[in-house]
Amino acid sequence: MTPQSYQRILELLDQHSVEFIVVGGVAAVIQGAPITTFDIDMLVKLDDANAEKLVGVLTELEARFREQPRAGAPSKEDILAGGRLLLLTNCGPLDVLGFIGDQEKYEDFEEKIERITVGALSIQVLKLEELIKQKQTLGRPKDQAALGVLRSVLHRKGRG
Repeated sequence: MTPQSYQRILELLDQHSVEFIVVGGVAAVIQGAPITTFDIDMLVKLDDANAEKLVGVLTELEARFREQPRAGAPSKEDILAGGRLLLLTNCGPLDVLGFIGDQEKYEDFEEKIERITVGALSIQVLKLEELIKQKQTLGRPKDQAALGVLRSVLHRKGRG
């Protein structure tokens, strides 16, 4: 996935006024972490209006389920179920999350996000401190491998 692909996805989300927080590897990259990531993980606000907007974006991106591409596009009901939608779009992989960590939803992160300008966009990303906490909780090998880099970036920014 190229930076242009990420940008196109973020531009469409912004154009449709979708309420979301970038989490995972792209959130780290946006904040200066030199890591490789292959998809965008985003935590979305789960309400009818936001789900409708997101369906519009997913339609433009020709989104399909990665595991079952013939199942068609994700629906508003799929989004509102609040699970983990692993999608493939015409701009690359996109993970739409209804919760992260210990069943924490969009609303639980009000104090744990940062608004960052990316090109002409202003997007919400999970703060590095919270991203580190989330990766520690997950404990997956790939998350553990990224922790040293994330802590180094946090220290370089004078926050760790």
